[in-house]
Amino acid sequence: MDWSDLGTALALVLIIEGLLPLLSPRSFRQAMIAAVQMNDRVLRTVGLATMVTGVLLVYWIR
Repeated sequence: MDWSDLGTALALVLIIEGLLPLLSPRSFRQAMIAAVQMNDRVLRTVGLATMVTGVLLVYWIR
């Protein structure tokens, strides 16, 4: 793995992150409002679950 792989991965994250606001701005806005209203514990749990899922996907793909 070199720096271009990392750059490609980050670019893909930005592309995927931009899909929901592009395709459904109303749903994106509602999701952001819901996230702001969540307590810290729930947000941390969601973040941890997302990270673990990402690590497992990278392990499975590689």
